[in-house]
Amino acid sequence: MKIIILGAGQVGGTLAENLANEANDITIIDADGSRLRELQDRLDIRTVQGHGSYPSVLRQAGAEDADMLIAVTNSDETNMVACQVAYSLFKTPTKISRVRANAYLARKELFSAEGFPIDVLISPEQVVTRHITRLIEYPGALQVLEFSKGLARLVAIQATAGGPLVGHELSYLRTHMPKIDTRVAAIFRKDRPIIPQGDTVIEDGDEVFFIAGTDHIRSVMSELQPLEKPYKRIFICGGGNIGQRLAHNLENRYQVKLIERNRDRCVMLSENLRKTIVLQGNAANKDLLLEENIESTDVFCAVTNDDEANIMASLLAKRLGVRKVLTLINNPDYVDLIQGGEIDVAISPQQTTIGSLLTHVRRGDVVNVHSLRRGAAEAIEAIAHGDHRSSKVVGKRLDEITLPEGTTIGAIVRHNEVLIAHDHLRVQPDDHVILFLVDKSRIRDVERLFQVGLTFF
Repeated sequence: MKIIILGAGQVGGTLAENLANEANDITIIDADGSRLRELQDRLDIRTVQGHGSYPSVLRQAGAEDADMLIAVTNSDETNMVACQVAYSLFKTPTKISRVRANAYLARKELFSAEGFPIDVLISPEQVVTRHITRLIEYPGALQVLEFSKGLARLVAIQATAGGPLVGHELSYLRTHMPKIDTRVAAIFRKDRPIIPQGDTVIEDGDEVFFIAGTDHIRSVMSELQPLEKPYKRIFICGGGNIGQRLAHNLENRYQVKLIERNRDRCVMLSENLRKTIVLQGNAANKDLLLEENIESTDVFCAVTNDDEANIMASLLAKRLGVRKVLTLINNPDYVDLIQGGEIDVAISPQQTTIGSLLTHVRRGDVVNVHSLRRGAAEAIEAIAHGDHRSSKVVGKRLDEITLPEGTTIGAIVRHNEVLIAHDHLRVQPDDHVILFLVDKSRIRDVERLFQVGLTFF
């Protein structure tokens, strides 16, 4: 597939890295020549320096025969205009744009047939907000991913001594919880992936990925670690787009406080949020946090645009007694350094957003992609089409399907029913099949499984 990526920032660079490793023809456009050279030194891609919405620059990048334009610069206006130019001058089939400003997103008519010709809108703030909200809804989870409109969820959790399954074989789970159907898709032990079998023993410290129907998630979590009490009090550091969205999402179910340094922004937030207590000040001020009873807070979410400010405020809040700390980290080099210590969960907006973009790039009928473990693994939801003659999966039992190494099928969603993967289960047309890949280099093999071939008689 010939893809033009507009913007070589963190999202554009991470996306180029994912796609270049999968044998796509990638060209990336940016005004920053040094950033382009850095990417070209690491990746097998073409680069074009220039303003991405200019027709001449898009033509130089090969827009005349490109299959897809993905506009992810920091400027909404540049992204939107680039999609318009690609449509009007080059008839580019698929146009994806990152749009951050709620002033645009709130006016859906802008992106109708009469407005900007954008096929897919990506809002990082919305994606990150949903991600954090799910972590708060499931105390103790490291990642919570939705499939089939929330019917099934894949959850990452660290196994902890005291969990009934820790120290036991996975087969023990079925006898201990006979009415709960779940499947462990993968285990990461000291960063090494393990494809689970019935006799695999769960060890303290394992990062376990399991899939289950949404109603059963908390029951399965309770097997892997002592179940945490539901959260009640949330403290948000940063009143930007993510902070505001997060407070809006949570304020009707939790007691929410939000701290923001800018006075004008505080006034706007207090006018737009109904139940959230808005404070003006610095979240790294110890006296202020103590005054606001930080020690009785359940979750501290640091979501400013400044990584260092987020880290310092999070460390201070943790040492003052907050139960759980969720910290937004834009620099991917920081994520692995800080997660798992005093900071419970480090959230990378690039990795959280990348799945939304990859969903529209995958071959075959792929409707959901989630990037896991900082891009090392991937979970996808693919729809099975065709029949037993034209498809490699339709009509077959799961134990008859030859999956690429490191790939497991976790569940099938059929007519709004979640069917956890067992060997005897047979794939039917239009099934939504949820797969977990610990080796992303196998993604093309997985896509080929779900591509319908021609049958000649």
